[in-house]
Amino acid sequence: MTENSSARASELLRLHQAPEILQVVNVWDAITAKVITDIPGTTALATASHSIAATLGYEDGENIPVDEMISFVGRIAAATHLPVSADLESGYGNPGETTRKAIGVGIVGANIEDQMRPLEDAVNQMAAVVHAGAAEGIDFVLNARTDAFLKGKDRDPQDVLADAIARGKAFLDVGATTVFVPGLLDEPTVTALVEAIGWNKVSVINVPGSLPPAKLEELGVARISYGPWTQRVALTALADTAAKLLAGGQLPADTRPLN
Repeated sequence: MTENSSARASELLRLHQAPEILQVVNVWDAITAKVITDIPGTTALATASHSIAATLGYEDGENIPVDEMISFVGRIAAATHLPVSADLESGYGNPGETTRKAIGVGIVGANIEDQMRPLEDAVNQMAAVVHAGAAEGIDFVLNARTDAFLKGKDRDPQDVLADAIARGKAFLDVGATTVFVPGLLDEPTVTALVEAIGWNKVSVINVPGSLPPAKLEELGVARISYGPWTQRVALTALADTAAKLLAGGQLPADTRPLN
C-alpha cells in the first residue's frame, strides 16, 4: 500500500457520499491521468479497462494478464495526487486477491462486474472485494457493477430492471459503496433504480444520448463515469487532426503542451 492510500480512500468514499454528484473522467495511462488531474473541478480519477486494453493491444474482457493490468493502473495512481478507482473487470478469477494487489499499487476503489453470474456467485465476488479492502485497513470504494441492462437487451425491460434492483440491493448488503448500472438509461429507469436501490447509491455511465449530469444529480445518482468514450473522443481528435495534416493543414496554435 502506498503512503497516501488510506487518506485517498477516505476521500474517495466521501466524494461518493456527498450530496453533489461525482463525475470521474476516465483515463487510460499516466499522461491522461496528469492532464485530467489538472482540469479544474476534477476530484477523482477512474480507469477504463477497455481503453487500457486498447492501449496495450489486447481485446477487452480480461485478456490482459492481471499483473500487467495492476502495473498499469499503478502507474496511473502514481501520476496523480487524487484518489483513483480502477476498472478491474470481473476480478480476473480472484476478485479479493486482485483487489489486494491493486491496493498495493495505490488504487483505492474499483469497478467489479457481475457479468450476470448466478446471484450467489456475484454476491460472493463483491464480498471478497469488500473483505480485501477491510483487510488492508482502508475505506476501499466498491462500485459494484451489474450487467443487467447490457446483457438484457432481448428481455422484458421490467424483468431487466427487477434484476438490476435485486442485484444492486444484494451488493450493497455485503458492503458495496455504490451500484454501477451501465447502459443508455432514460429518466423513468434512473428514477426507478434510485427509488429502489437508494439515494446516492446508483452509479451510471454517460454515453451519447444520456441524461445530463444536472438531471442525474437531481434524480439522486451518486456518480457518473464515461468508460471508453473519453478515449474515443481523443482518438477522434487524433484522426481528424491527422486527416487535416495529410491534406496540407497545420497544427492548431492552441495545442496543449505535455506536462
